[in-house]
Amino acid sequence: MNVKVRLTLIFTLIVASIMLISRIGSYYYYDLDREQQILSYFKKRAITIAQQLKSTNQVPDADKEDVNKILGSMLLSEHIKVFDSKDEVIFDSSDEPLPITSQLLAQVRDGLDVKVRQGDLEIILIRYVHQPNQPPWVVAYASELNVLNRHDRLRDVLAIGWLISLILVSFAGWLFARDVFKPVADITNQVNNISAGNLNKRLTIGPQKDELSDLAQTFNLMLNRLEQAFTAQKNFVSHASHELRTPLAVIMGEVEVTLLKERSPAAYEESLTRVLNEVRNLNDVVNGLLELARAESGTSGTFQKVRIDEVLWDSQAQVLHKNPEYKVEIRYEKIPDNVEELQLMGDETLLRTAFTNLMDNACKYSGNHRVEVLLEVGADTLSIHFQDQGVGISEEQLPQLFNTFYRGSTAQNTPGYGIGLALVKRIIDIHQGQIHITSQPGTGSTFTVKLPLF
Repeated sequence: MNVKVRLTLIFTLIVASIMLISRIGSYYYYDLDREQQILSYFKKRAITIAQQLKSTNQVPDADKEDVNKILGSMLLSEHIKVFDSKDEVIFDSSDEPLPITSQLLAQVRDGLDVKVRQGDLEIILIRYVHQPNQPPWVVAYASELNVLNRHDRLRDVLAIGWLISLILVSFAGWLFARDVFKPVADITNQVNNISAGNLNKRLTIGPQKDELSDLAQTFNLMLNRLEQAFTAQKNFVSHASHELRTPLAVIMGEVEVTLLKERSPAAYEESLTRVLNEVRNLNDVVNGLLELARAESGTSGTFQKVRIDEVLWDSQAQVLHKNPEYKVEIRYEKIPDNVEELQLMGDETLLRTAFTNLMDNACKYSGNHRVEVLLEVGADTLSIHFQDQGVGISEEQLPQLFNTFYRGSTAQNTPGYGIGLALVKRIIDIHQGQIHITSQPGTGSTFTVKLPLF
């Protein structure tokens, strides 16, 4: 069942329930009011007949003229029986029997009004004092229900009206649901026409500022991210293929040349050394891609308290172990009294990888192979500055510096693969931090990392 049909059914059910409850309530209160009116009317008519009977001194052996006088004031549907203190009938307007027992008569004489129903007759028994200090009479007044009772017709009218209204409400609900979901259907059709080959298409947003326009805007933002992701993936595959193909081609060429003829042990050793260097380069590229893939997958589930100064010292040791000629100097702007101010929630391995790459890059592109690392502790952030005196980076190249496999013009003659800074950016993003670059060609660069204390 689609949403349109479900919404129509829910709308119809709600409206039909409200209408049904209101009609039942109307019928119920009308029936109570009708019941009170009928009882009041019955009592008045019974008292009226009893008073007429008293005024004519009616007794069972009265002449027919007096009886006809009383009967002439009665309606065609009315039946009257009057009982004396001995339960004897002293007046009867009809020969039809009524379900009146001596127990009912006793209850009425005690002051209780009694109502009895027999077939189409509704009967009420009341006590009537015809003479002071004398036993009261019991007047039984009966009337046909089809004369005074019109609530059955009202019930039928309400029921038929409810059924007709139900049909109209269902039709109106269907039109309402179709009108409501028309913009959704338009959005669905537009989304179905977008595929991997035309990710540049966007949904049309109407002039109305409502939830559906917000939905379309959200879809467009998602398509922007998908388009960027697809473009980055294509570029990544292209650059990765190129970076992997180069060392593989060198290895294959070196091996093929070496196997063309028999060579001396020194020649074989030289050839194997070149192959080993290319394998190391290939291993560096693969390791960089694996680290980037791990960072892309996110590791927020493994976050724990990390002392940022200890991570920096570990990174320094790792860089110096790999390149002893490098110089990494770590300084504090101000050493905090409480060491907990140097702690934050993060992934120690990823942070060490990011700091190692920043230190290694700074030393690699500096003529003196030296980098200064300055640690600042703020109220809610930790700032780490990596400053070198290298070749610098031009302003137009800065926005592309964190793209995978991108290498600036000043870095073409320096060994590298363009993975390190992309990996650093992703790690800092995972930790909800920021990284900024200030650089001038020929002067050097400063990479500033800001991490929140949380």
